[in-house]
Amino acid sequence: MNVINTLFLATVWSGHPVGFDLLTHGAYQFVAFYDAQRRMTVGQRTLGSAQWTFVRPEGRLLERRKRPSTVVDWDSHNYLTLAVDSDEHLHLAGNMHVDPLVYFRTTKPLDVTTLTRIDRMVGENEDRCTYPVFMAGPKGELLFRYRDGSSGNGVDFYNRYNPATQTWTRLLDKPLLDGQGKRNAYSRVPVLGPDGRYHLIWMWRDTPDCATNHDISYARSPDLVHWENCRGEPLTLPITLASDTIVDPVPSDGGMINMTQSLGFDAKNRPLVSYHKFDADGSTQAYSARLEDGEWRLYQTSDWNYRWNFSGGGSVGAEIRLGGVRVEPDGGLSQTYRHIKHGSGIWKLDEATLKPIGTYPPPPALLPGELRKPTSGFPGMSVRLQTGRGEGNAFGVKYVLRWETLGPNRDRPRKDIPPPSELKLYEVRTGGE
Repeated sequence: MNVINTLFLATVWSGHPVGFDLLTHGAYQFVAFYDAQRRMTVGQRTLGSAQWTFVRPEGRLLERRKRPSTVVDWDSHNYLTLAVDSDEHLHLAGNMHVDPLVYFRTTKPLDVTTLTRIDRMVGENEDRCTYPVFMAGPKGELLFRYRDGSSGNGVDFYNRYNPATQTWTRLLDKPLLDGQGKRNAYSRVPVLGPDGRYHLIWMWRDTPDCATNHDISYARSPDLVHWENCRGEPLTLPITLASDTIVDPVPSDGGMINMTQSLGFDAKNRPLVSYHKFDADGSTQAYSARLEDGEWRLYQTSDWNYRWNFSGGGSVGAEIRLGGVRVEPDGGLSQTYRHIKHGSGIWKLDEATLKPIGTYPPPPALLPGELRKPTSGFPGMSVRLQTGRGEGNAFGVKYVLRWETLGPNRDRPRKDIPPPSELKLYEVRTGGE
């Protein structure tokens, strides 16, 4: 892989990490970020051109925060996300953590200068929004998923967009996941599996304290509307803690956190749910649960001598990460891991025991080593990389955003703030001509 082009976009906020987005659609590319003054900024260019058009969408004042809804505070949850619908209108959502809906749509196709604030989608349960996600439905339709409520008390809604009327309606007439006022679900986006069904995993949390995550769970669906448990038995919506969906009944304070839960599949297309929890000795270990003949069988993958103690609210720095189990070209099973004490890599797993029997070499880095190291002299800075989504018109090319920030600070302000960093776009050749 090699960098074939570099573009400077802007100077950006570096006081804490918050997710940016980069989306390529045909001959066009769109970017969303927070500038040096923490203002939501959206850019557009034609591929092959170094000329960007930037706009800063305006929004109503949020009375609770006494700030414009397009200016980010210290909350690392408030990422930005983009989508293009079938009529090529651009959609933007973000800067929400238990906030009124922040959503924009262009009035002209592929024209970022026409982004307009839309105050509502369906008009209900839109005052406490978090975790916005645009995704494609079974027929390619644009869907929008978000949580209504807060950590420890929330429900998950899914909306469907009609490009003919430019309106949103509920995909389901009830929430998909409902904490019933006592908890909330931390779920991944439904994944279309090799069996042609959508697979969803989540865990429950009882309070804003991240130590109260419990009960890793699973459901599947042929169409995102009709849902069933692992044995194919229909589920009545909304799905709650009482539904028959639990994979592993990990208790509260059992060492499970919502930032590490991954879905994968083995060579027989059986789903595997990966997560970590405390073992019998109190150490934090990697586990995978595999669906075998309609029942979940649990496997301990790691043998670490380290306990990750976490608690409290706010954005937590990850000490352990686990990827989903996947089938490699040689037929073996692999799983990525990253550990604060035991390093990182890619396990080669025994298919029967899911124990490591070797390693796979890491994939080639998209950026050379010198670009993955911070250049700022400010203490504590780290490099942030965001690989672009979507498809362009150049084969074998990927796009990567690079900027530098301090790490998360539990969503609290800092006294010492680094100078803005440079946001750059790297065009990387990965193969082909």
